[in-house]
Amino acid sequence: MFFNSLAFAIFLPIVFFLYWFVFNKTKSTQNALLILASYYFYSCWDWRFLFLLVFSTFLDYFTGIQIEKSNSEKGRKFWFWLSISVNLGFLGIFKYYNFFASSFAEMFTSFGFKVSPFLLNVILPVGISFYTFHGLSYVIDIYYKRIKAEYNFIDYSLFVSYFPLLVAGPIERATHLLPELKEKREFNLEKAKEGVYQIVWGLVKKVVIADTCAVYANAIFDHYPSMNSFSLIMGAIYFAFQIYGDFSGYSDIALGVSKLFGLDLLRNFNYPYFSRDIAEFWRRWHISLSSWFRDYLYIPLGGSKGGLWIKIRNTFIIFIVSGFWHGANWTYIVWGFINAVYFLPLLLSNSNRNNMDSIILKWNLDSVKVLFSILTTFLLTCIAWVFFRARTITDAILYLKRIFTNGEFSPQYLDNERYNYELLLMISLFVLVEWNNKTKVEPISGKKSWLKMALAIMAIIAFGTYSDYKEFIYFQF
Repeated sequence: MFFNSLAFAIFLPIVFFLYWFVFNKTKSTQNALLILASYYFYSCWDWRFLFLLVFSTFLDYFTGIQIEKSNSEKGRKFWFWLSISVNLGFLGIFKYYNFFASSFAEMFTSFGFKVSPFLLNVILPVGISFYTFHGLSYVIDIYYKRIKAEYNFIDYSLFVSYFPLLVAGPIERATHLLPELKEKREFNLEKAKEGVYQIVWGLVKKVVIADTCAVYANAIFDHYPSMNSFSLIMGAIYFAFQIYGDFSGYSDIALGVSKLFGLDLLRNFNYPYFSRDIAEFWRRWHISLSSWFRDYLYIPLGGSKGGLWIKIRNTFIIFIVSGFWHGANWTYIVWGFINAVYFLPLLLSNSNRNNMDSIILKWNLDSVKVLFSILTTFLLTCIAWVFFRARTITDAILYLKRIFTNGEFSPQYLDNERYNYELLLMISLFVLVEWNNKTKVEPISGKKSWLKMALAIMAIIAFGTYSDYKEFIYFQF
């Protein structure tokens, strides 16, 4: 079930009505309803993998309690590593086994040894990377005594399986979401209105921007050998807006839906394409994942407290692991490596935290420098996105090479071209709207919100009529 589907448009009002008017007596009944709704939501994708979600929930609930109850450090470590090993084991089998098996086979073949690897014919359970990280952070926080174990199984089950964030995030923390789930929620009209605004804006990002850009990005990347330099540049830009609109749109809908139920999730995007350097970009892009790796990988490795080589090592580890988290393909690893290279000069010059303030433009030379920095950061990000989008590293390199060697910048017709100029106008308008509202969570609320809502809904209906691309990109991660 997708957020942008008719099924979800029916599902959400039903759950909303039951939540506030039937199961509203206690927080336990509210949470129980949301668990049932979440399991149904997940089962709509493939009910056979529901056991993985339930098993992961039982595992971390049980091991969390055992870690807290253990009187010896040896016992605490046993239950801690049991949870870590099983969780990462499932993730490794479903997501990474075939990748490693094929990679080792190719390596041995390159040395003259013929190897036929045994590959698993399984599909990747949707959302496994997200709910696995929910459980891991919970167990790790208990082990390091940052939180107490949760003994209420209903509350903990909802923390892991809560349907708005189940399949594509944001990656929540027990320290943030569990306290909310332990309190009975009362209906708040203003929060509900904020939720509706955010849902609508998320649909604008997904349907109007991402799905339409996907038509052109897919056509250009799939036929890049016959595309000229101008088309290839536009393909990279189209994909940049596709993945931003797709993923941040999902996050906006998830946050908006949660507000309808009186819950506040972690913000996952903060206008990342207005960043002035790569460090700022990663503070604004997929915030929940970036902060997860910072707190549970980068800092435990020593962070920035060690010597120069320790800092460089940790930087490359966190970016490469982040790339590998996205998928079992060398293209994602290279994408992470490229971002680490981008980040390295900022780290070496100790300027990675220079741009922590809000962006304010005036009619002076400093503003020109700021705009140049934003444009440069966006272009560097687009280059890295080519590796993220390409099927192989070779395809990505040839794609970029052709941009610089073809030298033709005339408009090029695409067989499936539809409303190309309208799309460029829509992207420009989208950027202006976000720029003028970059201090807000979403642009629709505020003055004349009814007019903004009407225009947004009209755009969703108009572009949704001919949009081909429906599934959210991050479902595959």
